[in-house]
Amino acid sequence: MLRALEIRDILIIDRLDLAFQPGLNVLTGETGAGKSILLDALGFVLGWRGRAELVRSGAGQGEVIAVFDLPPGHPAREVLEEAGLDAEEDELVLRRVNTKEGRKTAWVNDRRASGEVLRRLSDTLVELHGQHDDRGLLNPKGHRTILDDYAETQEERAAVRTAWSARSAAARALAEAEAAVEAARAEEDFLRFAVKELDDLSPEPGEEEALDIQRRRMQAAARIREDIARAHAALTDGAEQAVGDASRWLEGAADGAEGALDTALAALDRTMVELGEAVSGVEACLDGLSFDAGELEAAEERLFAIRAMARKHQVESDELPRLRAELSARLEALDAGEAGLGGLRATVREADAAFDAAAATLSAARAAAAGRLDKAVSAELAPLKMERAVFRTAIEPAEPGPEGRDAVYFTVATNPGAPAGAINKIASGGELSRFLLALKVCLAERDRGVTMIFDEIDRGVGGATADAVGRRLAQLAEGGQVLVVTHSPQVAALGAHHWRVEKSVADEVTTSTVVSLDHAAREGEIARMLAGDTVTEEARAAARALLAG
Repeated sequence: MLRALEIRDILIIDRLDLAFQPGLNVLTGETGAGKSILLDALGFVLGWRGRAELVRSGAGQGEVIAVFDLPPGHPAREVLEEAGLDAEEDELVLRRVNTKEGRKTAWVNDRRASGEVLRRLSDTLVELHGQHDDRGLLNPKGHRTILDDYAETQEERAAVRTAWSARSAAARALAEAEAAVEAARAEEDFLRFAVKELDDLSPEPGEEEALDIQRRRMQAAARIREDIARAHAALTDGAEQAVGDASRWLEGAADGAEGALDTALAALDRTMVELGEAVSGVEACLDGLSFDAGELEAAEERLFAIRAMARKHQVESDELPRLRAELSARLEALDAGEAGLGGLRATVREADAAFDAAAATLSAARAAAAGRLDKAVSAELAPLKMERAVFRTAIEPAEPGPEGRDAVYFTVATNPGAPAGAINKIASGGELSRFLLALKVCLAERDRGVTMIFDEIDRGVGGATADAVGRRLAQLAEGGQVLVVTHSPQVAALGAHHWRVEKSVADEVTTSTVVSLDHAAREGEIARMLAGDTVTEEARAAARALLAG
């Protein structure tokens, strides 16, 4: 409920403090007194898009503050929590300032907030209805939600959203798998050829380094083996023979030398031993340097093949085994992906079927509720002197989505035999007002907790029809709050609270103010609305009769 509205320096309003009440609040006043300015100011603090220049002439800035009751469970609390704003208080204070330069700043419970947050809050706080309403019942985008709320399809809508989410997830998974398979298929020939090449080569980690060492060793062996062989021949064919001959000759002369050759003989004995060890070492080396020429050729061929493969794939030689495993895995994924697509397609078909079933259930609930709503609105049109008008809720197929596959919009035909059309295009001003009012009465339960504002919704009607409009407005206000800007005395007389908007000029400055009327003042205001500038006693008597009900 809107509890208070404070306006400072907005258009022709200097300073205004209003305390609204539950029930039906009526605002009256002569044309041009400033009633629409109140709605402009309220729309400004709620973030609605309206006049570009609102600041009163001569003022530095304009300011509007709106205070709403915020009972537990109010939908505005969810908006506050999502915006990171305080949702614990039992009231909601919106404040917005507009400088003369056009800069706008907003606060929600003393915390800075954006215009978008204000607009989201306003959707939970206020509904404006009138001939130029583009936020409420005249907006076809909201007709499906209105019908769903009337039909109480919360469970059906939740089932559709769940099914749509599952359907979307299955479709995404299939699309991703198909894209992956398509990308893999584009390189399938390359993968199969590359994997076969690597399989045939079958490189091992560290193999390139080992082959290079082996190759260099065999190349070195070829160069030094000839010298080692000559040394072996010199040792075995020359040195051993010479030492052996010398030893025998000295041994034959040793007896006559009386010990002088003993040292020499001992040295020759040691030499023979060392020569034997040298020969053994050289022979061992020769054995180690022995290799088949084909072995060197084979080692070089494999080394060059590994290096060529590494260059081809632009990796290090030791990375070839990893590359082989990676390409093999991609090839396996391609083969597996082809097989897996069938399963994913089956999942999509199942999800489609589940969504179709849930959407069909929701569509059936909407169709049934549409019939009930049409009957309820038709029943309300008769007292509003539109018993021959026809209201229909049209449901047409639409693109599937999380809200089902129905497009919903309200149509009307104002005269028998006349073609039906969109509610915001067919009805005249007065007719439109009554269509809206009839629909709002039928949807009253949906609007508990929302302040409903009707801007001259009774325009173009009078007498008994105006009285019927007023009574339905009063009915809507039971247990809630309705604000109505009206020129109809019948409607004004049914208000629980009455304000008069007045305009005055002082020192060539025009200002607008709002006065709360007591019972006597209400009688005079309603008499003025009945009689015009000259209030007669007959008009006062008629006003008293209207107030008496």
